Amino acid sequence: MADEVVLLDFWPSPFGMRVRIALAEKGIDYEGREEDLSNKSPLLLKMNPVNKQIPVLIHKGRPISESLIIVQYIDEAWSNNKSPLLPSDPYQRANARFWADYIDKKIYSTGRLVWGTTGEVQEKAKEELRESFRVLEKELAEKTYFGGDMFGLVDVALIPFYSWFYTLETTANFSITEEFPRLVSWAKRCMQRDSVSNSVPDQYKIYDFLLDLKKKMHSIE
Repeated sequence: MADEVVLLDFWPSPFGMRVRIALAEKGIDYEGREEDLSNKSPLLLKMNPVNKQIPVLIHKGRPISESLIIVQYIDEAWSNNKSPLLPSDPYQRANARFWADYIDKKIYSTGRLVWGTTGEVQEKAKEELRESFRVLEKELAEKTYFGGDMFGLVDVALIPFYSWFYTLETTANFSITEEFPRLVSWAKRCMQRDSVSNSVPDQYKIYDFLLDLKKKMHSIE
């Protein structure tokens, strides 16, 4: 199986983490290839010539790009396997896709501004991120996972950003733990799953990486 499934990835990427989690949930063996994004491999450029970005899943020689599309592909391609990531009910599937899309549009870009900027820009981004977290906490409510008792697409979409929490709190001086306890409790439940704990790096390791990246970004400006 490993020679049929290849993942082009970069270890701190929350989007790559999504794919790793999905593959682990399904119990799929694969070959992971770490990309140097400052010197992208010919394979990456060939397999994703439009966006030239990771992650890219290569299944039997055919590439699939964009993390949420890849996760849904995995769920469909291995539909006879255990651990479905999307519910069978059409309305519930549509709802899961809505919230995964919400996370895609709100969390990464805003979070990047929170840890990567200062002053008014950072404060505005911090408030936008807080609002997004409030919305997600309301949707989560008292459920175990966003899909109820089932760990699924929305959880896979969001949980990689748990690795950013320490960086966000430290650089922007606020407490996600105190302000959004349900979200943090949910994240800790997710981290008890082997598929997640083996795919989402330690928060301090991510902090060191993002801090170094921020220094490099400022040195270019």
